[in-house]
Amino acid sequence: MITDGLRAALLQHWNAADSDHTQRCPWSVLGDTFDALALLSADESALVAAVLFELPGLRPALPALPLQSPGATAAVGGLLDGLDAADQVWALHAGREAGRNSEGLRRLLLAIIQDLRVVPVLLAQQLARMRAGDRLDEEQRRALAQLTRDIHAPLANRLGIWQLKWELEDLAFRFLEPDTYRRIAREVDETRVARERYVESVKKSLSRELAAQGLRADVSGRPKHIYSIWRKMQKKRLSFDQLYDIRAVRVMVDDVASCYAALGVVHALWAPVPSEFDDYIARPKANDYRSLHTAVVGPEGRTIEVQIRTHDMHAQAELGVAAHWKYKEGGKGAEKAFDRKITWMRQLLEHAQESAGSGLAGALDAELTEDRVYALSPKGEVMDLPYGATPLDFAYHVHTMVGHRCRGAKVNGRIVPLTYRLRSGDRVEILTAKEADPRRDWLLPANGYLASNRSREKVRTWFHKLDRARNVQAGRDLLERELKRLGLQHADLAAAARRFHADSIDDLYIQVALGDTGPNQVSRALLEAERAASQPPAAPALPRPTARREGLGRSTFTVQGVGNLLVQLARCCQPVAGEPIVGYLTRTRGVTVHRVDCASLARLSAASPQRILPVEWGQAGSGYEVDVVVDAVDRRWLLKDITNLIAQEDAYVLDIHSDNVRDSGRAHLRLRLKVSDFDQLSALLGKLDALPGVSHARRLG
Repeated sequence: MITDGLRAALLQHWNAADSDHTQRCPWSVLGDTFDALALLSADESALVAAVLFELPGLRPALPALPLQSPGATAAVGGLLDGLDAADQVWALHAGREAGRNSEGLRRLLLAIIQDLRVVPVLLAQQLARMRAGDRLDEEQRRALAQLTRDIHAPLANRLGIWQLKWELEDLAFRFLEPDTYRRIAREVDETRVARERYVESVKKSLSRELAAQGLRADVSGRPKHIYSIWRKMQKKRLSFDQLYDIRAVRVMVDDVASCYAALGVVHALWAPVPSEFDDYIARPKANDYRSLHTAVVGPEGRTIEVQIRTHDMHAQAELGVAAHWKYKEGGKGAEKAFDRKITWMRQLLEHAQESAGSGLAGALDAELTEDRVYALSPKGEVMDLPYGATPLDFAYHVHTMVGHRCRGAKVNGRIVPLTYRLRSGDRVEILTAKEADPRRDWLLPANGYLASNRSREKVRTWFHKLDRARNVQAGRDLLERELKRLGLQHADLAAAARRFHADSIDDLYIQVALGDTGPNQVSRALLEAERAASQPPAAPALPRPTARREGLGRSTFTVQGVGNLLVQLARCCQPVAGEPIVGYLTRTRGVTVHRVDCASLARLSAASPQRILPVEWGQAGSGYEVDVVVDAVDRRWLLKDITNLIAQEDAYVLDIHSDNVRDSGRAHLRLRLKVSDFDQLSALLGKLDALPGVSHARRLG
């Protein structure tokens, strides 16, 4: 508080003959400012800063003032700098469309003031001005109220200064929408004092009943104010009679079990309102807000809302993820770094109230909101950028094409290099060319052009679309690697290009390079195209019963297309279910089934084309054999990693053979596997190829 000696010194300087008697506000407003600061347990530095800001003629006397706290003179100077900086925000607000980008202005305010203790001083000053708003003309009063609604009331909400928050919101509502305010005030049909008295009686009755049931609970109440009632009516499209939370109490207990026990006490004491119960403990809100909400018909037949939560839930809601303002203001929530600043500020205020007079100073150092930079466009719009952002980041934040066309920048009217590090409050103008032409060296972090990953990704996207030749080569490499693994390296890609609506094979490569089409999708399309093209035009009229043969491990499979003949898979190419196949009628072993591209089949069909039979896959059985080769570095646990992966993919190892090349450090593995179909084989080869130390994994045949 201001001591008698300090008060006398201020009066002496004020009454001096050469003193500047300029006043920013009337004496009554200054008195109301002091009352609000006292409610917040403001310290000496905050009170003196409030006086010197409203009476600027006293500022030269600051070094001579008999301040009690050590370092108080410097602290007051810092607070005054913050109050002066806030005027920049007020000027920006006055020069733009009200309500637009208010969140950016609030963040800018917190970024350009070096000591966050200045925020309660700003709130106290604004409340005092709002109380005196009736003395202003209509235009000034509305401008003051709009500023309060956009900036001060949300800040008071975030800091949990409820005593100031509800009055700031109500006064702003009264000045901006007087008719609506008066209508709701009449509908409430009671004075604020009467409502508070009613809630106090409810709180006492509920506390007494909870104690009787052996529940330790803290019951608090805060009646809804006029603006909050109007917001609820607008948001839920309800009439006044449909609102159940005009009066509300909050019950805080030790654990979750006590929450539900307290709910039982509330419902036993007063009749619950049907369909007005929400269990946000069992089903938390998207922002992790947890609490029990119920509405009951309380004493005198008036409805009252009851919130029940644990102390931990309350602390989280007030200081953490589910902070009250995140859903009260309808916003998406701030970044974690910004939350930490708000948390620090709330803890500072709590410390002031608990220390009984030691005030806001405490032992806490001033803290800057340095995690973000808030720069201004030439029109005064606030841009939220990462710390270390450059004018080029600013350009890409405005619009992708503005960044692509950026050739230079001005900051605060001066031309600066594109690597200039922006500071909060800088006004940035981007100089652009007619054509988009980003540079590749913007992507190099060492060059310092871009601090934002989002901006860097926009540049990458530009070059992905621009550099066709590089994308064609990258896509070709990816696809050829996949096709080689599956033994399809000689396949014609034209069919796949048509399947994926690519104008050419190069366009197909580009789709693969940019991730629009996967290599496995292309291989599947190639198999389907080969299957359709390999069907012989004239097949003999043969019956089509199912033939079976016993495979390894006494498992069975089915091939359709021939009947009453022995059927077996060819060992030369080992076809897998899903691949195009054709049958060859042997002299002694029945029908042997080959892949359509099998070299052995080509020789046999050339010699005896009449023995070729059309066959097709039927229902898949328990698996198909296939030989796979893996080349890898001969390291410890290599075989274990391979067999574990095969087991995870639900395939089976039928045989395994290993050859280690002497003194080379390399291993050559040949595995006979049983897989269910082609898709499983493709996925397995891709994962084998990705194992540490594996050079390649491919199918034999």
